[in-house]
Amino acid sequence: MAERVFRSSAWFAARDKDGFIHRSWMGRGLPADVFDGRPVIGICNTWSELTPCNAHFRQIAEHVKRGVWEAGGLPFEFPVTSTGETSVRPTAMLFRNLVSMDVEEMIRANPIDGVVLLCGCDKTTPALVMGAASCDVPSIVVSGGAMLNGNYRGQEIGISHLWKFSEDVKAGVMTQQEFMEAEPCMSRSTGTCMVMGTASTMAIIVEALGLSLPHNAAIPAVDARRYTLAHESGRRIVDMVREHLPLSRVLTREAFENAIRVNGAVGGSTNAVIHLLAMAGRMGVPLTLRDWDDLGRSIPTIVDLMPSGRYMMEDFYYAGGLPAVLRTMGEAGLLHREALTVNGRTVWENSKTAPNHNPEIIRPLDRPVVSHGGIAVLCGNLAPAGAVLKPSAASPHLMRHRGPAVVFENIEHYKARINEPGLDVDQNSVLVLKGCGPKGYPGMAEVGNMGLPPKLLQQGVTDMVRISDARMSGTAYGTVVLHISPEAAVGGPLALVRDGDMIELDVEQRRLHLDVADEELARRRSEWRPSAPAARGGYLKLFLEHVEQADTGADFDFLVGCRGHEIARESH
Repeated sequence: MAERVFRSSAWFAARDKDGFIHRSWMGRGLPADVFDGRPVIGICNTWSELTPCNAHFRQIAEHVKRGVWEAGGLPFEFPVTSTGETSVRPTAMLFRNLVSMDVEEMIRANPIDGVVLLCGCDKTTPALVMGAASCDVPSIVVSGGAMLNGNYRGQEIGISHLWKFSEDVKAGVMTQQEFMEAEPCMSRSTGTCMVMGTASTMAIIVEALGLSLPHNAAIPAVDARRYTLAHESGRRIVDMVREHLPLSRVLTREAFENAIRVNGAVGGSTNAVIHLLAMAGRMGVPLTLRDWDDLGRSIPTIVDLMPSGRYMMEDFYYAGGLPAVLRTMGEAGLLHREALTVNGRTVWENSKTAPNHNPEIIRPLDRPVVSHGGIAVLCGNLAPAGAVLKPSAASPHLMRHRGPAVVFENIEHYKARINEPGLDVDQNSVLVLKGCGPKGYPGMAEVGNMGLPPKLLQQGVTDMVRISDARMSGTAYGTVVLHISPEAAVGGPLALVRDGDMIELDVEQRRLHLDVADEELARRRSEWRPSAPAARGGYLKLFLEHVEQADTGADFDFLVGCRGHEIARESH
């Protein structure tokens, strides 16, 4: 069989002026024979000192390179925009689509036959996968891993404790000094949030989709086995190029269905909904918000991790990691077992003998954390295109609730009003936040898990129904309805809610209803005026003009679909 000619040969194979330029410039310090037609592997790196979760990616990239060289490939590392959730304002989600454009165009523009995607802080994972999917070249993901468990006064703590500690201070059960003493005890190493936040959720989604080697999701960031996996991934991407295993052979409808079910089993973040819809849209795989409910509704949450449970990602890895979960699900018929993964084997071949070292952390199906996990997709006159709620993080007694609305027109209004002693609110009230969707914030910030009024916290109230067009961190918890679509800023019904309106939530029936007469809503709509922010230009203008709503993934309308990796004409 003749040796395959790879995409990079268009740059390096010619024995003319153009080939001379490419080999001379790219080959500085390299032996001439590296341009012998071997696969060229791009290492797409989101390292940045401004993204602390990804602070170790320089080392990970070096281990990937070792594997690429060993397997007979030629590695070239390249940077793309890096977004750190902890520092980027107004929200990292504003830039997810921008990063995806950076990734897509750099892959297509350069002599790359296959790519290794180094992903960590949560938006970098969907952004890199979206960009690579739009090119459909062989791709493999190496995640950064979660940080070590925190430890405060002998108690293991995770990022989810931040929300609890903050509320405890307001309630008067924790002092400000104790709160500050916990700060250096929380983040003890590099890596992403150590609970089932969005970053760990997306690493799990990647592994469930088959885009990484087994155990990629759970190995701690500072565990030596993380570097071993990076090394092995470098080897594997070279073989993927030779075998012609592009993303489209892995990212099938069956793979996405597996990922949705796995998200339910692990108690994954609500943010996975938006990201998976966007990833499917880039690949041209039909996937809707309704699929999340249909596929995940009956899935029990069997991984006992914060914020839904008790443990953290470090413990999850020691218990067996995702392969143990996949085995449990596969044995129960809850997976498409023949779905292909990047190592050339099926998801079942990778997990059918996986051990479970701790059934308290990875539980059997008949002893779940929550019997019906997954993501509940709610509809009704308040959310015509849908909204989401995470049952495993909610309070059972609030899953069916009717109460009067306490309305905040935007996040500034919430911050100015929530602490007022005279605020007309009690434990039956429904907190409603507007203006925080894709266009309204803009970027759809993680502010949906509004802190409760201090006067109720001091009475011992720990949860209330909260409703918004925002997102919330995967590290957070509570009976929180999110992603209401259409959002308030574009005239969705949420924009019409007023103080005192009765709102009905029935999670079992998947219903979210604003109990206001149609005639009154029509009158309010006639008075409503658009509230989306204006942009003077730049990327924000592009974002506001082209971002779609949450129910379809909040991608840009012009980015949906796969554009392939056609080689552009030579410029010299």
